[in-house]
Amino acid sequence: MPETIAPQRETTLDRVAVSDDLLPIREVARLTGVNPVTLRAWERRYGLIQPVRTESGHRLYSRTDIDTVHRILDWIERGVAVSKVGRLLARDERIGEPGLAGGDSVERAQWHGQLRSAISAFDDRQLDRLYGQIFSAYPLAVAFQDILMPLWQELLRHQGRFGEASEWLFFDNFLRSRTAQRLQVIAASPLPRVLLAAIAGECRELELLVAGLLLTGEKFAVKLLGVGQPLDELTLVCEKTQPQALVLFSNRAPGSELPLRLKRLALTLDCPLLLAGDAADFAQESLQGSSIGCLGNEARLMQRRLLQFLSGSLDT
Repeated sequence: MPETIAPQRETTLDRVAVSDDLLPIREVARLTGVNPVTLRAWERRYGLIQPVRTESGHRLYSRTDIDTVHRILDWIERGVAVSKVGRLLARDERIGEPGLAGGDSVERAQWHGQLRSAISAFDDRQLDRLYGQIFSAYPLAVAFQDILMPLWQELLRHQGRFGEASEWLFFDNFLRSRTAQRLQVIAASPLPRVLLAAIAGECRELELLVAGLLLTGEKFAVKLLGVGQPLDELTLVCEKTQPQALVLFSNRAPGSELPLRLKRLALTLDCPLLLAGDAADFAQESLQGSSIGCLGNEARLMQRRLLQFLSGSLDT
């Protein structure tokens, strides 16, 4: 991180302009841990945040800007270069399906408000009621990608005050339990299976569980392998279970060695190998021309691409 510079003196006009909704740069730096020099660079060089300006030119940041800063930090922690974060932020804004029109922010905020109340009270019964209402109102993909997972990610990022870590753990445990129950029902189906495994250390358990639900289709069931599954033992597992395909999941930017490891693994398998999660978007170019398919991390695309790949109609 560039070194911190001394904060500028505010004018009377600036002090009047600052409200509960708009904060000066030094307050944003305090809340996020990102120094003012870096915040300005993210604005000027990469266009990642766009604060408003007072008449004297001082920057004022909204709560949405602060959330964007946290999302940028989240991507950087996953190994994504800051120069590539803008594309991911734009992609996240595009996610939306019928039922929650275009990821409607007002509707989502209403659900988030009710969910937060239940979470802050550690009220599992109310949380379960809200969970049921969400799934009765929206398709599974919308419920997870537009409502539940964005709140889960927001709570994960914001754990600065006393009690917030416990709230996130409460919500995470609740979602993992409910998602695992759904997957157990799916796994009992007589449909052909697709195996889904995480690349070690590159996603959280809930992200893998949700990916399993989003990938499941009418023609196959997704069977999850445990988090921590050794990559070099997947060939043995596939030999014994004979899946329709093996899907590896990662939400981190892939290291330079991952494409080679995947190509070597693909040579030892009797079934197709695919990559899902955010890593799939980053690795697509380096895997082009190989036998490995990239499914991405959007519910609308993953299942369709998997079906196309299994039918031989998706180019790699």
